[in-house]
Order: sequence, then C-alpha cells, then structure tokens
Amino acid sequence: MDALVCLLQLLLLLLTLPLHLMALLGCWQPLCKAYFPYLMAVLTAKGNRKMERKKQELFGQINRLTGASGKVALLELGCGTGANFQFYPAGCRITCLDPNPHFEKFLTKSMAENRHLQYEQFVVASGEDMRQVADSSMDVVVSTLVLCSVQSPKRVLQEVKRVLRPGGLFLFWEHVAEPRGSWAFLWQQVLEPTWKHIGDGCCLTRETWKDLESAQFSHLQMEQQPPPFKWLPVGPHIMGKAVK
Repeated sequence: MDALVCLLQLLLLLLTLPLHLMALLGCWQPLCKAYFPYLMAVLTAKGNRKMERKKQELFGQINRLTGASGKVALLELGCGTGANFQFYPAGCRITCLDPNPHFEKFLTKSMAENRHLQYEQFVVASGEDMRQVADSSMDVVVSTLVLCSVQSPKRVLQEVKRVLRPGGLFLFWEHVAEPRGSWAFLWQQVLEPTWKHIGDGCCLTRETWKDLESAQFSHLQMEQQPPPFKWLPVGPHIMGKAVK
C-alpha cells in the first residue's frame, strides 16, 4: 500500500510540476495568500447553507456563558472571512486571529453585516503564538477548519487553554482523516502534498481528535459529521466542545 501511495504521489507531482516548482522557488505562497480569501469566501458561504442547523446548535452554547454584563469575550482562530459571525449571539466581543492579513477586508465587511457583535481587534498571528492575547482573558475560543493547516495542533491547543478563563469553552469544527486502511485514506495520502499548496497548508490526513483527547481539557464532547462537499478530498468532520 505504501509503495502504491508513493507511486501515485509521484505521478501527481509530475502532473502538477509547475505548482511544486513555484512553491520551491518561494513564488507560490504569496500568490496563495492573496487568492485564498476569495476562495474561502465562496466555499464558506456554500458551507454555511449546508451546515446552518449544526452551526446554530454548536454556537448556541455561547448563550449560557452570558453573565450579568451580557457580554462574552470570544476569540476566533483562523477567522478567515468571518463566516461564523452570523451564528454568534448578541453581546459577543470578537477578537479575530489569522496569520493571513489579506482576510481583514473580508472581516470588515462581515462585521458591518453583523451589528449585533462588537469587533475588538484583528490580530495577525499564528495559533501557535498568541502572545498578544492575555492569559485567561477569553470566555470562548472558536476554531472551524483551522487545525488542519497549523504547524502544531498540540501547541495551538496549549495556547487555547492558556487564553481561556477557567470553565471557558473551546468550540471546534474540524475535518479529519478518513479511516486508516480505507481507499479514501489512500487517496488523501496521495493528494496531500499537492493539496497543501492549494489549500494554504491544509493537511488531509490529520487525526485531530487524538490531539483533542490528549490536550487534558476538563471535559471533552465531540461527534462526527459527514463532509459537506463530496467533491472535495476532505474527510469527515468532528464538531464539539472542550471545557478548560
């Protein structure tokens, strides 16, 4: 099986050789950073229509954290275009974090369309290094389709626990690998080296549930969902919550 994966990866590399050469020469990444927000704007709009009920269910849990002030401090990792904003309840004070500065104009548009939220700031940083966010300063941290593309999911989860207040919620929706040994997993292995360039670092074969289970949250709850787009190579999704 491993030999077959290597052979198919090589064939795909030859078919997409210009892309890999551009990446090797450092030309592809700046181009990807510029076009990726436009791609995500299209996909997330379609995804929201397919997942509306489940997202309402996931983010509806934020209501239980609203105290006497009626405010909730919320940090969204890899905020992208702000596709989740419409699902957040009124009173959320939103801090957005993303390593790609090209998303900011999309965020500005999304905040203008969601006046029930209070926009705090846009932090250009990776999830592994959120030093601009203070310890125990957030009631909620949100991550949707983010842990697939970070360098170290374990380090990101450590940072999530650091910035959450005791009892704070980490809400997640992430795509994960297909079952090992399946043909679907084989094709994910074949496509991953090329897909990572197309998807701005997205890894298809991450078993993110293992990182969540080993992160030592006080409580972890998750369920598996089928992928919303059958024509994409991303596998099943996991959604749920973790409590600090």
